Parts: sequence; C-alpha cells; structure tokens
Amino acid sequence: MGAQVDNRRRAMTPDGRGWWSLENVVGGAPVRPGADYGFCIDGAAALPDPRSAWQPHGVHGLSCVVDDAADDWQATGWQGRQVLGHLIYELHVGTFTDEGTFASAIDRLDDLVELGVDFVELLPVAAFSGRHGWGYDGVFLYAVHEPYGGPRGLKMFVDACHSRGLGVLLDVVYNHLGPDGNVLAAYGPYFTHTYATPWGDAVNYSGPGSDEVRRFAIDNALMWLRDYRIDGLRLDAVHAIMDTSATHLLEQLAAEVAELSVVVGRPLSLIAESDLNDPRIVNAPQFGGYGMDAQWSDDFHHALHTALTGETSGYYEDFSSLSQLGTALRRGFVFAGEYSKSRNRHHGRPLSPSTIGHRLLGYAQNHDQIGNRAAGERLAALVSPALAKVAAALVLTSPFTPMLFMGEEWGASTPWQYFTDHEDPALAAAVCEGRRNEFKAFGWRPDDVPDPQDPQTFRRSTLNWDERKSPPHADLLQWHRDLIALRRSRPGLCDGQFDQQDVDVDDARRLVTVTRPSTLVAANLSMQTHTLDVDARSVLLASADAVLRDMTLTLAPESVAILER
Repeated sequence: MGAQVDNRRRAMTPDGRGWWSLENVVGGAPVRPGADYGFCIDGAAALPDPRSAWQPHGVHGLSCVVDDAADDWQATGWQGRQVLGHLIYELHVGTFTDEGTFASAIDRLDDLVELGVDFVELLPVAAFSGRHGWGYDGVFLYAVHEPYGGPRGLKMFVDACHSRGLGVLLDVVYNHLGPDGNVLAAYGPYFTHTYATPWGDAVNYSGPGSDEVRRFAIDNALMWLRDYRIDGLRLDAVHAIMDTSATHLLEQLAAEVAELSVVVGRPLSLIAESDLNDPRIVNAPQFGGYGMDAQWSDDFHHALHTALTGETSGYYEDFSSLSQLGTALRRGFVFAGEYSKSRNRHHGRPLSPSTIGHRLLGYAQNHDQIGNRAAGERLAALVSPALAKVAAALVLTSPFTPMLFMGEEWGASTPWQYFTDHEDPALAAAVCEGRRNEFKAFGWRPDDVPDPQDPQTFRRSTLNWDERKSPPHADLLQWHRDLIALRRSRPGLCDGQFDQQDVDVDDARRLVTVTRPSTLVAANLSMQTHTLDVDARSVLLASADAVLRDMTLTLAPESVAILER
C-alpha cells in the first residue's frame, strides 16, 4: 500500500486490522492545503481517498487536502434547537435557485425566515458523478459536491442559516452508494453479497470485517454534525440497512450522537426514513428501540394525497377512504398491523401509547412523492388552489412535525422530476429504462417519463421565484405565512399529543374536523357548501368564507377554517 502526494509516491506502514499510515509530511514539511493525493493499492494507479473531504476534480479525480484553518464561523452564538414540532423546509441545492449553489441559496434564506421556517433540510450533498442529480448516488460520503460550492460553500451556508436563526438538517445515505466513481470495494469488505438492495449489494454492517465499515458510516455522521455544525441528519431508507448485529447501526449511531451533543453543547437530531411502520425506530433503546428522534410518516401523506386527488393506483390503493386520513391524524400509522392490498400482506405495528405525534414527520409533499411520479407533478398541478390551502392547513395544524418541500408554499408551477448526469453512457441508458419500467403499477405510460439524462429535465425542475408575486401563487404564499404565524401563536395547534385531540370524519360529506382543547380545525374537501355544529366562539383563520353563527359553521366548498373554542 502506498500514497501519492503531489505526484510523489510514498510507502505506507501497516498498522493492523487493515489500516495503513504515513506521516503527513513531504520533504520534511507538512502537506500543503490544496495538494492532490491518493492511495496506491498493490502498486496500481492512485485512487481517491474514501474519506476525502474534497473532490475538486470530480469523483474520478484524486482527492485534495482541505485547509480547515481557513474556516471563519460567524454565528458563534447559535445554541441550536430540538427538531420535534418545528417546521422543516426540504430543499435541493441544485434546483433551489438558477445558479444551483450554496452561495445563491443563501440569498433566499431571508424568504424562508419571513415564511416562518425553523429548519432547512438539504437533500444529500455528498460528492456524486456528474454536475447535477438528486444526490442519492453519492460515492464520496465525506466530500461535498463541488458544483454546489464544495466544503467551504456548505460551511458558509450553515453559518448563514444559523445567523438567521435557522437550524440545518442534512439528508445522508448509508444504505447504499452510487455506482459511478465508487472505489470503496477496492479498499476492503465494504459490501456483502449476503443481502441485496434495490441498488445492488448491501453495505456490510454485520459480516466479517464490518467493524470498520460501521465506523466509516458513523464517523461520517459525526463529521457533519461536528465539523460542519449541522444540527441533525435525515437518514435515507433505513429499512434497507441490513444489520443483524446485537446493537443495530442506528442504535449505535444514536448513542454516539448523544455523546457528541454533550461535547458541542447543542441539541443534535436524527430523523429516519422508513416504510416499515415500525415503532422501534423511535422507541428508546431501553424499550427495545433504536432511539431515533423522529421518522418520516408516508401513511399520513398517502391518506391526504388520496383524499385530495382521488388517485388510487399503486400504493395509493390502500388509502381509498377518507376515514384513513382520520386514522393517520388519530394515531400516526394507518397500517399498524392491518392487511395492505398493495403489499399483499399485513403491515406495520402500533406506536407505543406514550409516543407523541412530533415523532412523525407530516407532509403533503416531499422530494420522493413528487419526483417519483412519472412527470414529477407537484400537488398544485393536481388539485385546485383551494384544495392546496386545505392541504397546508391539515399539515400545519396536525400533531406531527410539519415539513414543506421547496416551492410548496406558493404552489410552484415547476415540476420536480428525476434527473441525472451520469458520465457512463451504459449506466445512463440503464437508469432511463429502469425508470420507465418502475411506473407500470401506477398505469403511467413509459413515453410520459422524461429522460433523466436530458438537461431539460433538470432545468424544468428549477424553481421560478418570480412567480410568487402573481396569482394564484401570491395568495397561496400569504396563506402559508398566515397559517405558520397562527400555529406559532397558538400552542394548541402544534400540540403533539394524540390523546389531546378528537378527529371526526364524515366520508359522505367529505368533512374532516380536528378538535383540540383550545382550537378546532374544520375542512371541507367536497364541491358543496356544508354546515356543521361546532363548539367554537370565533373564526381565527379561514381559506374562504366561513360563517359561524350560534355554534353552526358554514363552510364553502374546498375550504378550511381554524376556530377558537
């Protein structure tokens, strides 16, 4: 094993258990920041460092030494905040602005502050092949994607968020790595044939040689939280992390993040994405759980989406009744052991009675549920502006930790499609073909699926911020601002206790009411005006004419009202 630093090869010393080392000097002087380097295995050409912090030449080039001494943090007073119950705003750096960089994203942060956002959640920024993509094909997990602005750009973005009172969450992927530029297999037993995932061989978290593989993932998580001052991580598809160890990777990660939180003196959060409806994700380790702070809840999304759009194909066939939206609001999981048609089996398990709704993220849209449609249509392209307001109200007054996807607040007209920039032509063709085959269960035609490699697919997905000033976008944006402001001023609207609310669903009239100790939310999803008896004394906010007289509320079609009891 050898190293190549600035075109000079040097021998390395084996330290045992697969590790090799050398002094960080060349010619008696420390290796300079900006120096290119790599590692030579069995005399072969130099490969990039798997733990590289900087890949300025792309994922196929050598690694580069970062000058950490150049960091100039300004928001030194940031104390952090716990994520539970706070509003999260999910964004993709490459399509958030025309420039697609951290620097240009900083210019839009004041808009998010004005909206009332608490946390910005970045889709993955680990280095991947090509200039643009969703980021879930990262191959250098410690490096920041250079076209976004590299490691320096991310630190400036985090600092700018903190200076405005915004927390930062980062989406990280430990269930697989991308295929293009992935050098990990050359360095050790990072993958195993024992398990297969949708992306190929599973990461080796519990087989022979897995100790250092686990450290590779956990050290990466700690790095983002410590060195980049990120406030929390969203862990992609944890159900695809294959680990049979007595202590699951997630449990070990939660314990080490808790220790780091004490060291850095601020809250650090872990949010898992899982489609298992398994309460162990958020249960504490002493109760047999993994200790995650929260998890995504697709059941709420699916029930809300079906109620609004009427779509019942694919996995939406499990959510064809409005009553399931009521179930999601009452207990979180719709499927807690019930039979699922789309899975052809029973699915899920009830949350523990003590679990609060804040442990689940609630959303009407996210990158997956938009981008994994054939044409990437947002909810605003599928329903009326009036129903988009109803969706926002049900999300922002739910017992969950609410999340918006970038542009949702003004009903962005731009789609968000699946785009790639793979440099390998064979891989690009395979991805395009696989994408078209994926949508057969939904009845979408292959010709309706945009080519992920077409640059226009990427460009179509970039937000148009100018449209916020014109109707109907301006009206929807103001509705979100008013909703979020009301939510902040009324603690009852952001209470996460399931047992502190009463949910009533009238499937025939398409009415949903959620009663809290001090507030009541009434939503009319039908095309008719309806009246209902309510225990309320005034209307706090309504999306359309709502008349309250003698405890009787008259709701306009496709509208929602929030009342004071």
